[in-house]
Amino acid sequence: MREFTEQELVRREKAEKIRSLGIDPFGHRYDRSDFAADIQKKYADIEHDAFEFMDDTAKVAGRIMFIRKMGKASFFSIKDKSGMIQIYISINDIGEEAYELFKSADIGDIVGVYGKVMKTKTGEVTIKCLEYTHLVKALRPLPEKFHGLTDVEERYRRRYVDLIMNDDSKNVAFMRPKIIRAIQNYMDKQGFTEVETPVLTTLLTGASARPFVTHHNAQDLDMYLRIALELPLKRLLVGGMEAVYEIGRVFRNEGMDTKHNPEFTLMEAYLAYSDLSGMMDLTEGMFTTIAKEIVGKMDYTFGGYDIHLEGPWKRISMTDAIKEKTGIDFKNIHDLNECLKLAEEHQIPLEDHEKAYGHIVNKFFEKYVEETLIQPTFLYGHPIEISPLTKKNPDDERFVDRFELFIAGKEFANAYTELNDPIDQLERFEAQLAEKDLGNDEANEIDMDFIEALEYGMTPAGGIGYGIDRLMMLFTEQESIRDVLLFPTMKEKSREI
Repeated sequence: MREFTEQELVRREKAEKIRSLGIDPFGHRYDRSDFAADIQKKYADIEHDAFEFMDDTAKVAGRIMFIRKMGKASFFSIKDKSGMIQIYISINDIGEEAYELFKSADIGDIVGVYGKVMKTKTGEVTIKCLEYTHLVKALRPLPEKFHGLTDVEERYRRRYVDLIMNDDSKNVAFMRPKIIRAIQNYMDKQGFTEVETPVLTTLLTGASARPFVTHHNAQDLDMYLRIALELPLKRLLVGGMEAVYEIGRVFRNEGMDTKHNPEFTLMEAYLAYSDLSGMMDLTEGMFTTIAKEIVGKMDYTFGGYDIHLEGPWKRISMTDAIKEKTGIDFKNIHDLNECLKLAEEHQIPLEDHEKAYGHIVNKFFEKYVEETLIQPTFLYGHPIEISPLTKKNPDDERFVDRFELFIAGKEFANAYTELNDPIDQLERFEAQLAEKDLGNDEANEIDMDFIEALEYGMTPAGGIGYGIDRLMMLFTEQESIRDVLLFPTMKEKSREI
């Protein structure tokens, strides 16, 4: 059992004193009718003297963030989810007993106030308290006002305190659901249907990633937490739903940094009779719709760059992008030995399973191009070796019809002209399985049920996946994924009760 600080001991004594007055220090229902921001907005332009002829009242509730006690009259400010508002409280207005209760209040306590709306001589909208209600006693003091939680790790670990003290964190938290609603509305207007698919699976498919493994007791069966949404959604295309999407959590048992969290939100969408170009149009439309209708601007600061979302966005092939940076035209190189020699000359290390044309091309892209794609860019034409679920390019079967959206050197979306040939798909799965034998523990397994589904016939289709958290980082101009997740995964820390 931890030892209480002096402040905590005083607060506990006050809680007992409140209880002795017949008041629950941890409160009951309170029917407020107003929010701070609405009051501020409504009365912002009314002059001080005009309030003398008004009798408008308000009933608010929130956390005390500031107190200035001055004998028989005091000022304090409370904060609700919308913002702050000042309260004027006087023994003459609420009586001696209620004022004595107020005097036991501390910063951090939650209270209810009913009173008359007024404006001070300095022009601040204020509520003159006529009824004061204690709701909740805070047993721990908030961090010091001007510094708050200065330890970044503690901000993420104690998000509840961060949200109290940091308006930027709160604004991001409220912006996230607005953006998700905007995505849903946009997709619905495009004729898509939102669906839900299983989180638990018995096969590792849909992406190259290490999984989290769990166990189903009733069946005595090891299962994975899903790493992607793809194959169940494509089964729905086979079933005739034609335009489907899902926004959901996926889980990858990998490292944590400013761009990655082991659990994150992914959106995948599939559209029958579409292709790569259709997915580009869908994506550019979705991003610009969010920018204009939700955030209200087209220019952002992200990753240390000024990003401009106004279209049309650049579209370039992977081989052309590599050629721009290195002068090497991999599109016209067909000899694997020449590729291996180029990798050696450019000091690009290769694992055994990477000694193939497509992996070498991708390594050159990652080294020389990826971080240079600053403004929104659709990069297409990926090698077949790194895209096992994608339709081959009819003009050059070393490549597939796939694109990635890059902004500020970071991937924001991954799209395909979907592979719907069950024979080709089985061969790709088998090739991936061979890579697994060579040491690639992120390679896909063979999903024979999915092959069977394709054998019934899947329409030509376009498909795409979006990292929703990274999208949030852009639109809220945050540099770490932890700033757009309310509860990011943290290293374990022992805590005393």
